[in-house]
Amino acid sequence: MTENDNTAGDENEAGQTPAGATPAGATHSGFVALIGPTNAGKSTLLNRLVGAKVSIVSHKVQTTRAIVRGIAIHDNAQIVFMDTPGIFKPRRRLDRAMVTSAWGGAKDADLILLLIDSERGIRGDAEAILEGLKEVQQPKILVLNKIDRVRHEDLLKLAAAANEAVAFERTFMVSATTGSGCDDLMDYLSATLPEGPWYYPEDQISDLPMRQLAAEITREKLFLRLHQELPYASHVETEKWEERKDGSVRIEQVIYVERDSQKKIALGKNGDAIKAISTASRKELSEILEQPVHLFLFVKVRENWGDDPERFREMGLEFPKS
Repeated sequence: MTENDNTAGDENEAGQTPAGATPAGATHSGFVALIGPTNAGKSTLLNRLVGAKVSIVSHKVQTTRAIVRGIAIHDNAQIVFMDTPGIFKPRRRLDRAMVTSAWGGAKDADLILLLIDSERGIRGDAEAILEGLKEVQQPKILVLNKIDRVRHEDLLKLAAAANEAVAFERTFMVSATTGSGCDDLMDYLSATLPEGPWYYPEDQISDLPMRQLAAEITREKLFLRLHQELPYASHVETEKWEERKDGSVRIEQVIYVERDSQKKIALGKNGDAIKAISTASRKELSEILEQPVHLFLFVKVRENWGDDPERFREMGLEFPKS
């Protein structure tokens, strides 16, 4: 168990608009699903388009486990992005739940953005996704990411091949890391989404409950610290959240692993790993919450948590029957 204190972050001066209220003039709103293979850069692009961190990012594939909604205002449009889990060939029960969630998010959206890693191109999971998109009725947009790493002529060939497989409405070439091409994409989305009132208050950037976002932040730090040592059999839950009289918040979280050997990895030698994870998570949470945070982390072994329906509900996933 570790505790760390920190001062509050900068104040947020954003104004508020009641849910459903709209600014002057005709407004647009709608849901845009971000789908693609694992590690195509969907979470990085979502955070770039929203202008704030709403989805965790790591070098580990399959980091996103459930749909995360990020809300952006551009011109007179409110765009609700749905960051879906990477689509891949599932092997475990958790894998199947994640892939089902991704396709479900796509079918619920007004527009679908297929994000392709330009370096990897169309092969493997990307090829399978293109095949699956043929059965989806919603308008589809192709977004080629990481264009700063690929020659222009190769990008044109990649775009042509993808458009030959699926009838995309438009193709955009972007770099989620640098922001190149993102303004053009936002201009198109804001003009294309249907007219209608906004779904959320103007200053809201995500519909993820704060307790769940806090757990996701800690899971990101866990992956970043231990991505070469700790397998995917780990899960973080926020168990207690206490607003204190001094303006701080006390948060207790549990990191669930499947074996004692994994618990030792999460704790680290002399508790070094868990202390580093706690420090990094607490720092970011205090900036997001704009108040001091006292973060307590516990590591518990729960064998086969990946077959526990309650854990799936905590993650916002449907529990597969088989």
